[in-house]
Amino acid sequence: MTKRALLLALPLLASLGGCISFGGKPPKSLLTLTPTATLPVGESQRSNVAATITVAVPSLPQELASSRVPVHSGGTAIAFVKDAQWVERPSQLLQRLLGDTITANTGRLVLSSRQSMTDPGAYLMGELRRFGVEEETRAAVVTYDAALIRGPESVVEKRRFEARVPVTTIEAGPVGIALNQAANQVATQVAEWVGK
Repeated sequence: MTKRALLLALPLLASLGGCISFGGKPPKSLLTLTPTATLPVGESQRSNVAATITVAVPSLPQELASSRVPVHSGGTAIAFVKDAQWVERPSQLLQRLLGDTITANTGRLVLSSRQSMTDPGAYLMGELRRFGVEEETRAAVVTYDAALIRGPESVVEKRRFEARVPVTTIEAGPVGIALNQAANQVATQVAEWVGK
């Protein structure tokens, strides 16, 4: 390319800068889950005193594999809530919420997968089946299929947990609040089950 052609191309390239976008406009804020069960700060736990449990990151269907919030409408149609985006994948948010709630409500010591190598204790795994909104019922729905191994024996207990919270309007703010409430309800139910 000659020097003259380069000089003629520069204004054209500069004008295209405002037209090219490498990704959508980011939302004003990101959604997260906040536990209603609080953990005391500075309190130490020991595995030789408290029962241990490992909480695995739940598996999830493809519709929940992104950070967007799905809206189910008409049975098979799925859309997404405008401007609603999670700070990280819902499975990771739920794992953390389950861990905090189980510790706060049962006194169990929740271990990471790496920490569980030395003292596996109980093992909680599962699948996050629903984590979004139903348009027809105007409800935020969280459905978690849990599987629990309580100790050294290989007996697996399975149970489905679900919570529904009404949503006033299908917008990022109200949906985020309702899903947080529903997720906390599910986490509390799971903690009661694990604590038996």
